[in-house]
Amino acid sequence: MKSDSRKRARLRIDERLQALRPIDRFRVPPKGWVRALRDVLGMTGAQLGTRMGIRPQTVDAIEKSEAAGTIQLNTLRRAAEAMDCTLVYALIPNSSLEAAVEIRARKIAIRELQRVAHTMQLEAQGTDNDDFEYRIQTYIRDQLSERDLWSDT
Repeated sequence: MKSDSRKRARLRIDERLQALRPIDRFRVPPKGWVRALRDVLGMTGAQLGTRMGIRPQTVDAIEKSEAAGTIQLNTLRRAAEAMDCTLVYALIPNSSLEAAVEIRARKIAIRELQRVAHTMQLEAQGTDNDDFEYRIQTYIRDQLSERDLWSDT
């Protein structure tokens, strides 16, 4: 089943990304990584430019674009390589991927079940709140596919 393989894939990625937590360890220095590393290596902008095959003024522009968050990944990779570094690029979820899917499914299920409950109350056919959690889990299992989770309709 596709959802089972996606769940296994989410769990594998969650496990791999766990090593990168807490993410505040990777907060970009105020002037950017290129400038910070260049400075601690004792490398001038002109020297980095020579190693990258660009003018010193372009190094300054690269450092400013990184600090502004507008640098292109290939430019950052070239600068890293010129300083004998490796660019590491990752998207780190704020919670686990599995938790994100579960939270989203639960939110949709509750929204839909509350609509049904409201309609039934209007028709004087109240629903029992005692089994609400069971109905949420049943709705998630029987009604939702993972593709439905991320449509904002």
